[in-house]
Amino acid sequence: MQDEPESTDSLKAFGAVVKVFRERAGLTQEQLAPLVRYSIQTVASIEQGRRLPPKDFIDRAEEALDAFNVLRAAAKHLSRQPGLAAWFRQWAELEQTAVALNTYECRVIPGLLQTEAYARAVTLNVPPPPTEEQVEQRVAARLARQELLHREPLIAFSFIIEQAVIERFTGGTEVTRGLIDNLLTCAELVNVELQIMPLRQPDHAGTDGSMQLLETPEHIWLGYSEGQKTGQLISNPDDVSVLKMRYAKLRSQALTPEDSVSLVKRIRGAL
Repeated sequence: MQDEPESTDSLKAFGAVVKVFRERAGLTQEQLAPLVRYSIQTVASIEQGRRLPPKDFIDRAEEALDAFNVLRAAAKHLSRQPGLAAWFRQWAELEQTAVALNTYECRVIPGLLQTEAYARAVTLNVPPPPTEEQVEQRVAARLARQELLHREPLIAFSFIIEQAVIERFTGGTEVTRGLIDNLLTCAELVNVELQIMPLRQPDHAGTDGSMQLLETPEHIWLGYSEGQKTGQLISNPDDVSVLKMRYAKLRSQALTPEDSVSLVKRIRGAL
């Protein structure tokens, strides 16, 4: 099984095509952003090949730039999962059409909630030292997945994160400030529920490690578990049922969403 993430060459090529048509239309990134209904930062990231373009961005850009269907044709050659480890790609595909996603993390902040600076710090911390290209691939992949937070129809997200993961200060104080600000912003989204597992919790259903659960459009639940250099899609109904019971217990043991936000704000204020 291939260990290295896929190349971002296809993303860079697509971004270059968008830029050419934008400049042909005489538009700046600031002028294009409202036409495609995405932020200036997102437009810039797509043009730089650092973010996977959502389908509605492609369709709106095609119309706004009068691109002769070139953008849609170029999009067909995009690697849909650039920078993702081989064992995670199947799960990433399932995420694209998910109805609900539940995540418990005791190692790092979930990729969907990471900032660029935090994602970069995490990538650089884990041996063997990655090349600059590998860092860019992995960071781009995590940022691209974050479009799921705003996908329509909305996905119902539940995140349970260990307090210790935040207070590890991965990347340093400034990176942690930015991370916490992003967590608070995400917690305000109507489709996101954020809960923190406090440092002291004598009863804890997650001692077997991190887990993810996903509900498909057919209302079938699947699980995912990841370890060192490996990941496992869990589809056996009996095994998935066990994960669902554990996650339900974790939800009752973690702080409420309101108390979780208050705790995160206190941690932010102490920095």
